[in-house]
Amino acid sequence: MAGKRANGEGSVKKRADGRWEGVIVVGHKSDGRPITKSVFAKTQKELLPKLRRTIDTYRGAELTEDSSMTVFEWTEKWFAEYAVPKLRPSTVEGYRQYAKQICRFIGDKQLKSVTTADCQRIYNTLKKSGRVKCTARSGKGLSDASVRSVHLLLHEMMEHARQKKLIAVNPTVGTVVPKQNSAEMKVLNEEQLDIYLEIIRSDPFWHDFFYLELTTGLRLGELCALRWEDFDQSKGTLRVSRTLGGSGDVVSVGDPKTDAGKRAIFLPQSTATVMTERLKKKYSPWIFPSLDEPEKPVSKSSAYHRHKYFLRAAGLPDIRFHDLRHTFATHALKSGVDAKTLSGILGHTNASFTLDTYTHVTGEMQHRAAEIVGGFMEEIFGKELKPWQTDEKKEQEP
Repeated sequence: MAGKRANGEGSVKKRADGRWEGVIVVGHKSDGRPITKSVFAKTQKELLPKLRRTIDTYRGAELTEDSSMTVFEWTEKWFAEYAVPKLRPSTVEGYRQYAKQICRFIGDKQLKSVTTADCQRIYNTLKKSGRVKCTARSGKGLSDASVRSVHLLLHEMMEHARQKKLIAVNPTVGTVVPKQNSAEMKVLNEEQLDIYLEIIRSDPFWHDFFYLELTTGLRLGELCALRWEDFDQSKGTLRVSRTLGGSGDVVSVGDPKTDAGKRAIFLPQSTATVMTERLKKKYSPWIFPSLDEPEKPVSKSSAYHRHKYFLRAAGLPDIRFHDLRHTFATHALKSGVDAKTLSGILGHTNASFTLDTYTHVTGEMQHRAAEIVGGFMEEIFGKELKPWQTDEKKEQEP
């Protein structure tokens, strides 16, 4: 029996159709037969550089028979073995939506045959016309953030495939994807905040929901998933230990976004009073139950649409629900709450992230701090002598 051909071995031949073909071994099947990769050119001179590049690309590779599975098959395997056991259900559901976009283009293609050009074509098409429901506001294309999310998922799946020796290289490497563009933060000013607080008073059910949001800055999923067991009336505290994930009919209750998301916060007295009054009318284990099904928590979509209704009714700017969280944080910082304390309230991993997020506020705070420092230093040293004016500097003055 012939010996097993080593990986990277190449052969060149002229085909019957006149083209030249270069073949290299890139792996072996379970019975020892080689798995090959072919490149073609019109002449032998054109073929040799292509063959050398292919040999370099597959150097050290040891592909298996599973390399012939389709992208769709690998996607299902990846979700079953990697995503579902390790990620939150809501995260998995979001990934599945991105995976559908990927499989729409290359689902039937063999995993080993996916190229960088294929990946780039996906991103370009999604950016231009990837939206299923086109609106005058959003247009036909997906946002930069969505295209980038598709890329990150495809990169992760292909990297796992490379590590499993199903492919030699990750084809997403070398593609051009949109930069990370965070959504513009919009904050209600004091006058607008007063108007918002006034409009929510018109709705007894939703008033408490949005009042709690504006005085704690909880994430929408955290707010919807609150249960009465989380509220300590005697201490005036609220424990955040779960979040509502998913959308539409696919809804799940799981852990908060980060470990720091599990936290207990002290409520302002006015908020504790609102919660205490609401507790007297309790009819569900959820603090904010669904209007139609009290045994279930209120949905995030219901809260989102009600928020938009209040904005329109009050003639306020069209801001996201998440901007209410930014509104709370911004006014808290401006009122003197230190970044470390605010970080704990918001469930951020550390105070530096809070400071980085709200640089527009910290800049103003630094300016005020400089004025305060300048004021009391002036009182100590007098207007004629500033502490930064050293004797050396004075000697250099003309």
